[in-house]
Amino acid sequence: MQRERACRCARHAHAAFEGAGIRAPRSIPRHKQEECSVNRLQRALDALVERVDTPAPIVLVDVVQDNIDRMQRFAAQHNLDVRPHVKTHKCVEIGRRQIEAGAVGITAGNVGEAEVFAAAGFDDIFLAYPVWPAGTKGRRIRRIAESARLRVGVDNAAAIEALADAMGDEPDRLQVVVEVDCGARRSGAPPEAAGDLALAARKRGLVPVGVFTYPGHGSSGPDARERAARDQDAALTTAVRSLDGVGITAEVVSAGSTPTVEFSTSSVITEIRPGEYVFGDLNNARLGACTDDQIALFVAATVVSDWVPEQVILDAGTKALSREGSIERGYGRVAGTKAFLSKLNEYHGFLALPAGEFRPRVGTVVPVVPNHVCPVVVNFEELIVTDSTGTSLQRWPVDARGFLS
Repeated sequence: MQRERACRCARHAHAAFEGAGIRAPRSIPRHKQEECSVNRLQRALDALVERVDTPAPIVLVDVVQDNIDRMQRFAAQHNLDVRPHVKTHKCVEIGRRQIEAGAVGITAGNVGEAEVFAAAGFDDIFLAYPVWPAGTKGRRIRRIAESARLRVGVDNAAAIEALADAMGDEPDRLQVVVEVDCGARRSGAPPEAAGDLALAARKRGLVPVGVFTYPGHGSSGPDARERAARDQDAALTTAVRSLDGVGITAEVVSAGSTPTVEFSTSSVITEIRPGEYVFGDLNNARLGACTDDQIALFVAATVVSDWVPEQVILDAGTKALSREGSIERGYGRVAGTKAFLSKLNEYHGFLALPAGEFRPRVGTVVPVVPNHVCPVVVNFEELIVTDSTGTSLQRWPVDARGFLS
């Protein structure tokens, strides 16, 4: 009862502050958040344990909806559009909930994802990737552009030429957004080159509408988030000026990601593209980008062997949890405990039990919170959907699973 009261107190304190931002206030003690989280995850799992086979991804729909609504409120407070990245969930039902909450459209990571969501009726899609329209991709992009407003990322002149060729006599059906690098050193042109690329697109009949970037270096640690957001702001500001210099207005100035979104409030930015916020995970919790009580997905796993001291074996390995993690950090954690996955084989999870930690018996089902949620979702054909009390059970297909090109 005392533990339940602590959970309620933490939840009520969070609710009182959540309208002011996207995180719980730092004044809520971490152990209170963890108590609330373990009660919620374990309670839901206990209610479902006889109805699901493990390993299985369990989604708490009330937490998902809270996360969606919180992000939408944050964006509204800062005059930003939300264009969530569907690569995290690849699920049409969750995408619909994001649109219903006020998202202006969706972000996709590849042509296949865009096709799945376009076929489901989504009509405003940003393919935030410097796609090369080889093979059948050119024809597929053209088909999507016939039924939806499609924007595609570009960061080089060769891709602009190829995309224009793919669009045939209707290049103006395709909008392009120039990707610039803000320090992640992944894809993206130098910000000062954005204007020349936008002008090249216009000359080929494509429609340049703005610029975008990805501050991936904000995930390197808690202190990196704000610094990466400042880098993002500087790069986007330079890119917008570059477009202005060639007479093109940047209608879209698009920023990411979940770890940096809290600091992506510059007046130059028009939209944000968070993805992981919808579920949360251990990486984002470590960074301070979400709290434990905002984690909405865990993997139910069963203890199948316990012969080795200070360790038990779970039935969740790399084929369920992916290989995100390290020996030092682990590959996932049992919610509300210090037990962590120290090693993964394909179907075996090595759950290390620190001294004094609980030791679950064979047959016990535990909630494993993954380090990175995106590669976990794609391992399953469906999500097992319930709420924090485990009183309901639905199965939502991972509609875009397997679409990688």
